[in-house]
Amino acid sequence: MKKDSQVSHLSRQTPGKTAASIFPDAAADIQRSFKLLKENVSRVIIGKDDVIELVLVALISRGHVLLEDIPGVGKTTMAKSIAKSIKATFSRIQFTPDLLPSDITGSMIYSPRKEEFFWSPGPLFANILLADEINRTSPRTQSALLEAMEENQVTVDRVSHPLPAPFFVIATQNPYEIHGTFPLPENQTDRFLLSLAIGLPDADSEQQLVRSRLLANPLESLGPVADARTISMLQAAVRRIQVAENVLGYALGIIAATRNHAAVQQGASPRAAVALARTCQGLALAGGRDFVIPDDVQRAAVPVLAHRIIPKRTQSPGSADAARIIMDIVGSHRVPV
Repeated sequence: MKKDSQVSHLSRQTPGKTAASIFPDAAADIQRSFKLLKENVSRVIIGKDDVIELVLVALISRGHVLLEDIPGVGKTTMAKSIAKSIKATFSRIQFTPDLLPSDITGSMIYSPRKEEFFWSPGPLFANILLADEINRTSPRTQSALLEAMEENQVTVDRVSHPLPAPFFVIATQNPYEIHGTFPLPENQTDRFLLSLAIGLPDADSEQQLVRSRLLANPLESLGPVADARTISMLQAAVRRIQVAENVLGYALGIIAATRNHAAVQQGASPRAAVALARTCQGLALAGGRDFVIPDDVQRAAVPVLAHRIIPKRTQSPGSADAARIIMDIVGSHRVPV
């Protein structure tokens, strides 16, 4: 209770101070928890600290992540590493063409012995959900995730069932393989706070990665360094990170520019603006600050916005053209002082 009351003072402080200078005890716990999570995952995902941090930022910002990359770069391993780093319930759904919505949400099942129906929750009911190869299932099943990701609940037979808190979805897909896949519709991709690519490791990191797996997989020995309560504490702290008016105006100017850009058919929505601000708050906490700076906006712009705009050239969100357009917009906007 004492730590919670200390955290609640964050929103009343003035920008320019670090979180630690405002409430030293709570801030020490917050920063230590985030650092431990990041370091624990980096024991398995080597040489990708920036991607690890962004995924964890999505977690503490109450968002979800779409990992898009070629097979073998560590998308599933990333999700498993985060799940094993947090003492919370974990579920993995391997999406296939024959998967039904009830297979993931759960359903009402009749009990002959009791002569009544009872609720049987599906694998969706977990703190951390790995939706593996999400584009390999039908749009009907993909859409079953919509309510869960947006409202943290599932409605079956007109009855709503709340999901556990925290609830975090990490979905994976290979964007280069289209045979037998169902591309995510725009309303589905818009539910993901961030869209990220892990990318290939550099030579030194790849050598270290291979050597670390010669004797055993480090994922097998990975233990938890946080629990669901820790994540809830981090999420509460993120909500209290300050966003100054000029920095918010800078972020909204970038959002507005996506709607007026000559190469963009459909620009970012108001939901994208909220997502950008929330991600910046998470990046500020990760950086040990209680306020957002323009650098946070610049770093968050591509992973938050590229999958939410539709360039005229490609007619699809999340393309390389979309990322280049966002970078061009960010580069052309005056940074507030």
